[in-house]
Amino acid sequence: MDGASTDNTLDLIKQNCSKVSKIISEPDKGIYDALNKGINAATGDIVGFLHSDDLFADSTVVSDIVNTMNEHGSDAVHADLQYVKKCNTSEVVRLWTSGEYTRDKLKVGWMPAHPTFYMRRSVYEEKGGFDLSFSIAADYDSLLRYLNQERFKLAYLKRVIVKMRVGGASNRSLKNIIKKTSEDINALKKNNISWPKALFIKNFSKISQFIKK
Repeated sequence: MDGASTDNTLDLIKQNCSKVSKIISEPDKGIYDALNKGINAATGDIVGFLHSDDLFADSTVVSDIVNTMNEHGSDAVHADLQYVKKCNTSEVVRLWTSGEYTRDKLKVGWMPAHPTFYMRRSVYEEKGGFDLSFSIAADYDSLLRYLNQERFKLAYLKRVIVKMRVGGASNRSLKNIIKKTSEDINALKKNNISWPKALFIKNFSKISQFIKK
């Protein structure tokens, strides 16, 4: 998915990405609108997102995702994430180790790293994609919506599968951090989860991600 860019992105894709089977380049209403278009265009059984500044940790990631979901018969799978330097992807800045999922963990701010979240397309068709009323936290809202279900089955692939270059939209400025916090509160309320405790622990728990390397 490309938002009708004019910076030679399409030329780079065509020259270097021979395995890309479909390219859609058109104006959109932001990243979540583009992701919804990607979901609608997908034809495979499992859907996930690899953003333009991210990369898979190695060549076995996709097969590991498929094997884990098949082994557990799960609706989705999640794994661990490394934040890396923009110009040196071997230098780890932060490690997000998600751990096993239980529904009760949502009440204390637990959430998997969205770039590592892969879900069956049939669940997207049933539960819907991203709510465009959120401009910066629609991924958090969508994960709460999927995971806060009694029968949802999420498998944990205990390894790093995505390297994410630092500098995501939600933490680029103080204004965005404040906006993200406000939208996180709205997402928790919308999904019937008490927000003060969940939000505090969600943010506080990130400190350990900078310590564990």
